[in-house]
Amino acid sequence: MKKTLQGKVAIITGASSGIGLECARIFSQAGASVVLAARSGDKLKALEDELKDNPVLTVITDVSRESDCKILIEKTVERFGRIDILVNNAGLSMRALFRDVDLSVLKTLMDVNFWGCVYCTKYALPRLLESKGSVVGVTSIAGFKGLPARTGYSSSKYAMNGFLDTLRTEHLYDGLHVMTFAPGFTSSNVRVSALTADGTSQGKTPRTEEKMMSAQSVAIHMLNGIIKRKDTVVLTPLGKLTVFMAKFFPRFVSKMEFRMMANEPDSPLGHSQQN
Repeated sequence: MKKTLQGKVAIITGASSGIGLECARIFSQAGASVVLAARSGDKLKALEDELKDNPVLTVITDVSRESDCKILIEKTVERFGRIDILVNNAGLSMRALFRDVDLSVLKTLMDVNFWGCVYCTKYALPRLLESKGSVVGVTSIAGFKGLPARTGYSSSKYAMNGFLDTLRTEHLYDGLHVMTFAPGFTSSNVRVSALTADGTSQGKTPRTEEKMMSAQSVAIHMLNGIIKRKDTVVLTPLGKLTVFMAKFFPRFVSKMEFRMMANEPDSPLGHSQQN
C-alpha cells in the first residue's frame, strides 16, 4: 500500500473490532501513526502488538465519558504533538420496538454514538485546525432514513449527521475536512452487541454476515475518502439506492425497510408485517 498517510497521526475510536480495527491496520500500512481507543484493553494490546512496525498508542477510552475523550486527545498530543485525522467510529446498535424499549437504551446509544463523536471532536478540533486535518463520523444509512426497531440507533446517527454537516459549514473556509461516512451493512460484531429492549446484548446477529461488505473494504473506502477529502461517502449498492430513493419516494422506502427488517429471524416486527 502506498504511504499516503506518511507523517500523519490518526485517532480511531472503537478500534478493538470491526471497522475500527481494520481502519487501524489500513491507516498504519499507509504510514500513519495510529492512536487506538476503545474500552477493551486486552484487544487494544493485541492490536498494538500486531502494528508494532509503526508508531502506535493505545488509550483505554469510553467515549460516552467526556473526561475519557479529553484524556485521549491529551495523550495523543503528548505523544505525537499533532492530530491529522479523527475517526469517530465507536458505536452501539439496538433492536427493539420503541413501544417496548427501556428509555435507558436510547440514552446509552446517544451517549456513545452522538456524544462520543461530539466530545472527541471538541477536544481534537484545535489541533485538527492547525493541521487542516480530517474529522470522520462513521454514521449509517439509518442516519438518512430511519430503520424500524432501531429508533435509538437511527436517532443517534441522524444527530451525528446534523452535527457533522453543521461543523463542515462552520469551517468551510479554514481548511478543516469533515466527512460523513455511511458504510451500509458491514460484516462486524455491531449486531452481536446490539442492545435489546431491556438493555442486554442480543448476543447473535440476525443477518448473514458473510454476504456483507467486509470491514477491510470499508476501511479502504474510508482511506480513499480522506485522501480525496470527500464530504459524504455512502457505501454498498443497497445503501446508495436507499439514500437516493428516500429523497423522492420515502413512503415506498419505508415499506421496503419494514419488509426487510420484519423478515429477520426473531424480528420485533415479525408479528406486525403487512403483506
